[in-house]
Amino acid sequence: MDASLIRRRVVVQGVVQGVGFRYSLSRLAGSSGVAGWVRNRRDGTVEAVLEGTPDAVDAVVEWCRRGPRGAVIDDVFVRAEEPEGHAGFRIER
Repeated sequence: MDASLIRRRVVVQGVVQGVGFRYSLSRLAGSSGVAGWVRNRRDGTVEAVLEGTPDAVDAVVEWCRRGPRGAVIDDVFVRAEEPEGHAGFRIER
C-alpha cells in the first residue's frame, strides 16, 4: 500500500439526506481520485470513508463542510484511520 495515502472517516450532521449529498460526494470523490464509500445512517447523518492523497482527501472533507445545494450542515466529525486500500468509490445502501 502507498505510504502517502491517508484515510478519513467523516460523519456529517444536519439536513444531509434527501438533498443528493451521497451522489454529489461520490462524483467529487471519483473525479478527485479518492476511494472509499458513503452511506446514509439511520440517525439522519451521512457517513463516508475517504482514502487518497492528503490534498485530495482534505479537499473532499472541506466540501463535506458545505455539501450540495439544499444541504444544511450543522457539524462535521472527522477521524483519521489507517488506510485499507479501497479501490474506487461507491454508494452503500
